[in-house]
Order: sequence, then C-alpha cells, then structure tokens
Amino acid sequence: MNLHDDMPAAIPAMWRALKRGYQAEPRLLTIAFSLALLAALPDALIALWLMLLADGVTQHNFVLLLGSALGLGGSAVGTWFLRVTSDRVQRRFRDRLTIALESHVAGLQASVATIAHHERPEYLDRLAVLRDQVFVLDHMYMSMFSTCGWILRLGVTIVLLVSIHPALAALVLFALPTVLTSAWRPGIERLAEEQGASANRLARHLFMVATTAPPGKEVRVTRIGNRLVTLRREAWERWYGPVASARWGSAIWHSLAWLVFGAGYIGAVVFVTSVMRGTAAQVLLVLAAGSRLSAYIGATVGEIGFLRGIWLDGSRRLAWLEDYAAAIVEHADTPAPVELHDGIRLEHVSFAYPGTTRHVLADVNLDLKRGAVVAIVGENGAGKSTLVKLLARLYQPDEGRILVDGVDLARIRADDWRERIAGAFQDFFRFEFRARHSIGLGDVPRHDDEPAVVTAVDRAGADDVIAKLTSGLETQLGPTWPDGVEVSFGQWQKLALARGFMRDHPLLLVLDEPTAALDAETEHALFERYAAAARRQKPNGGSNGDSDGRITILVSHRFSTVRMADQIVVLDGARVTEVGTHESLMAKGGQYAELYGIQASAYR
Repeated sequence: MNLHDDMPAAIPAMWRALKRGYQAEPRLLTIAFSLALLAALPDALIALWLMLLADGVTQHNFVLLLGSALGLGGSAVGTWFLRVTSDRVQRRFRDRLTIALESHVAGLQASVATIAHHERPEYLDRLAVLRDQVFVLDHMYMSMFSTCGWILRLGVTIVLLVSIHPALAALVLFALPTVLTSAWRPGIERLAEEQGASANRLARHLFMVATTAPPGKEVRVTRIGNRLVTLRREAWERWYGPVASARWGSAIWHSLAWLVFGAGYIGAVVFVTSVMRGTAAQVLLVLAAGSRLSAYIGATVGEIGFLRGIWLDGSRRLAWLEDYAAAIVEHADTPAPVELHDGIRLEHVSFAYPGTTRHVLADVNLDLKRGAVVAIVGENGAGKSTLVKLLARLYQPDEGRILVDGVDLARIRADDWRERIAGAFQDFFRFEFRARHSIGLGDVPRHDDEPAVVTAVDRAGADDVIAKLTSGLETQLGPTWPDGVEVSFGQWQKLALARGFMRDHPLLLVLDEPTAALDAETEHALFERYAAAARRQKPNGGSNGDSDGRITILVSHRFSTVRMADQIVVLDGARVTEVGTHESLMAKGGQYAELYGIQASAYR
C-alpha cells in the first residue's frame, strides 16, 4: 500500500486547515485578508496611470497629465502604506496563529491513546515532516493572502491588456505551463524528502550524539567522533542526493515553462507595435502591464507552489493526525471503574511491536486478583515491560483482550484509565523543572500541592535527595538552567519514583524496574515497605484486596525483592511459564527456582 493511501483528500484537508486558523483568530484573519486585497489594487493600477500619462504628454492635455501624475503618486504611496499596515497585521496574526497551531499538533500527538505511532517507521517519517512543517504552517495563511492579492493584480492587468485588444488575453495561455509546473514541483520534491526521511532522521540523530552532553563521555572514550561525522555525512548524502536530483529535474521543466511565457510576451509587444500599429500610450501599457504580468504570474505561481508544498501537503498531514487521534478512541465509550471488584484478566493476549512480526508476548493468560501485589520476572527481552505497557494501554493487543472487572480495556476511555493508574518506569524522563513540579506532574491537578508532594517523596524514600538539593523542593533541576543543579542518575530515579507515587488511590500501581540504579538493599526496603502498606489497607486483614482493589505490579531482576509478592509471574520466550507464590514456585523446582538459586549463589 502506498504511504499516502490513507491520507485525507486535498480539498477537505485544506478547508479544515482554514477553519482551524479562523477558529484561532477570526478577527485578525479577516482584517489581514482584507488589507492584503486592498494593498494589491494601487500596485495593479500603475500600468493604467502610465498609459494615461503618455496620452497626456502626446495630446498636451494638462488635466490628464496632472490626474495621471497624481494617480501614480497615490498608487505609490497607497501601495507602501497598505503594504506596511498589512505586514504588521499579518505578523501579529502569524505570531498568534503559530502558538495555536503548534499547541494543536502537540496536543494531538499527546492525546493519541497509544504510542505505536512513535515507533512505526512510516508514521515516524510522516510525523517528522509534519514537525518540520508545523513551524511554517502559519505561513500558509500569509501565502494565501499573498496569492489572492497577486491574483487580483493579475486580473486587473489582464483587463487592461484586453482593453487594447482581446487577443492579448492569450498571454494567460502562455503562462499556463508555469502554473502547472509550479503546482507539480513541490509534490515531487516533498515525495523525495519523505522517501529519504529515515536517512535524514539518522543524520540528525548522529549529530545529536556527536554534539550533546549525555553521550559525550562514551564518544570520547571510544574515540568514535570522526566516525560519527563520517556516518552523518553518508546518511545526509543518502537523503540529499535524491532530493537534489528531484529539485534539479523540476527546475529544468519550470525553466522551460518560463521560456514559453517569455516567447508569448515578446509576441504581444510585436503584435501591438507592428500589427495593430498601436499608439505610444498603448505600447507603453503593453510593456508596463506585460512586464508586470510576468512578475505577477511569477509571484502567483511561487505562492501556489508554496501552498502546494506546505499548505496542501501540511494540511493533509495535519488532517491525517487529527483523524488518527480520533480513530484510536472512537470505540472507547466506557468510563474507568472507581474500584476493582474482581481484578484484571488477560485472555490469549499476543503482541508484536509495530513494523515487526516476532511476538513479544504470545497467548498470555493471567488472572490478577484485586488487591494483589504481583511480581513479573524473566530474563531480558522476555516481555516484562511490554506486558506493563499493555496494562497501561500504551499499546493494544494484536490478539486476545484485557478485561478490567469483565470490561474490555479497549472500551475504557484511555484518559479515564490513566487517571486511575500510577507508577514509575525504568525509561523515565527527566523533567528539568523545579523539584516540586517535576514530582507534582505525577498528579497534575495537585502539582503545586506541597503536602501531596512531600507525601510522595516520603513514599519513594526520596527524602535524602530533597535534603541534598540547595533549595529543597524549590530547586531548579538541570545545570543548563539559571540556578539549576546537576542531579545524579540515581537521584533522578528517586524523583521519578516519587512522581509515580503522587496519586493516592490508583487502581493499578506499576513499578517497572524504577530502582535499577539503586542498591539491592534500598530497593528491597522500598518495595517491602510499599507492599506492607498495601496489605495494611486490606479490610479486616483479609486477602481479598484493599479498599479500592488496587493491584500493584513489580518488575525487577532482583529475586530477593520479588519474593515478597502475593503472585509471581515468570515470563520466558514471550510466554508465561510459571505463576505462583515464592514458596510454591521454589517447591516446584522449575525455572523460577533455578533463576533464584543462580542469583542467590552470586551473593554468597
């Protein structure tokens, strides 16, 4: 299937983009468009004033001479004044629209329920081009205003030429090839850019590796700096070679189209002077209007080319992203439960990452009871983190289903479900805000609530991190910011863990190796304390769950930590091989007992 087969149609996409701009700034859009049209009129009438000026000189008509001179002056002043005013209004409109469009695109990408679009190569290429385009999408409205202004100038100029002789309208036919090539060129060039987008992304990645701080130590120790430069150049050439070829080819055809128009323009001058035996004023009008016609056509086709390359292409990508984000949630019509009564059940769940065929999870069946502390163990690549991401609904299963109290998770609104889950991941992000906000983001409505943040810090055992910060919770994190401080990886991990503990009553708490940078004793103490706290909340000390039925998922390579879990799930080769308590699995003498014995012997 062609990459663009699922892209929305051009005209509806453009109309949607237009409405987006109008919804953002209706008053400024209307004023800017009106001024752009008004600014076009005085400029288009200059050829008329020149013809009348010539008539006034040849006929010795002082009134005509004075009127045409005033007209020329008025056109010059009016063009300048309206153009300056229009530019100022358009700049204000563009600045305000830029924020609206960038926020819209960022919001769309963030609102997609799953993260598959961040990992499918064809979608990544499409999004990479859209991210480049979003910074100039605001220009498409300016281009639309300019295009309409040039078309108005063009129309007035053609009327002036036809007033001399109808045959001069043929100049428009000679201009058609330039219009066609200008509409065709951007599409060809954009296609070449997108086909090589993966190589361009690689070149950018290599540049970031060679020039940024995080990989700086390994780049220098391994002495791969020169190799990175070479590889980046090769990747850039793989992208730029086809793009340059497409640009040269389209430029040749565009130049030939302008030669056709040039021949028509010369023919029009010859026709008026030799065939019509026109007056000096008429010849002057043809020369002035014809030369301006070429400039107007050039500007018009240039703007059309921009619209074709940015507006048409960018608006189709924007419409695709809007449709894609809407399609992901169109069948999610059920709110998330307030509490769990039965638990979460996985039925024949299989999953392969986008763009691959190898199953990371295959025919997984699990029953996670309400209130249980569940540990997931297995070797690297066994599918532990993938299982966690499916439970968080960051992906949809390829086969099977996940039931929450008997309701398919795919039918539960993603935003509602995510408000009911919490936790920390091994691949956490470093939010370089003030420490209070970096932690508080775990529960956005309370991100400024200091008691809630302090409680989360205590749950994560991150008190020592906050105590070492120069201004406590008010410390700016990240050395690149004013008054910012450097924070070690282990400290970042504790802050991320605190962020995951911001919500007081999640239905699903996920701890996906969030303490890998901490020592085994600290991790064990932390998990033991949290598991004990969860069990203390069980009604009457029972074993059927806590007050809201919370399920806690622990993922860790340290078996001394996971042994405290109520239920241990062993993954191997994309499948669940064993399920049980530590005691039952040890008694069974299977894979878990073997792995536990190997790790225990390493600590003797």
